[in-house]
Amino acid sequence: MSLIIWHNPRCSKSRQTLDLLKREGHDPVVRLYLEDPPDEAELRAAQTALGLPAIAMMRPQEAPFKDLGLSKTDPEETLLKAMAQAPKLIERPIVLKDGKAAIGRPPEAVLDIL
Repeated sequence: MSLIIWHNPRCSKSRQTLDLLKREGHDPVVRLYLEDPPDEAELRAAQTALGLPAIAMMRPQEAPFKDLGLSKTDPEETLLKAMAQAPKLIERPIVLKDGKAAIGRPPEAVLDIL
């Protein structure tokens, strides 16, 4: 499996993580997830690889969280559906490799899966 980064070029942490990967000699597949959003199955697979609850993959401070009437205690499936519907809610960046994943906050956190 290739190294994939769900990237938002407007996000400094996402840019820093991508730069770090390249400095470490990696050439990740860059998925602009706001333009090419992951579906629920992809989000579920990323959640499994991260080993985190869905809320830990989310940006609850973003407007769509409130607009969709979400709560941090909503069921996992509700939160995954919301991220598929409104990809702006996905925490960034998420790096995936060989069934493992990490959120690049801080960017160095992704080095653990390489």
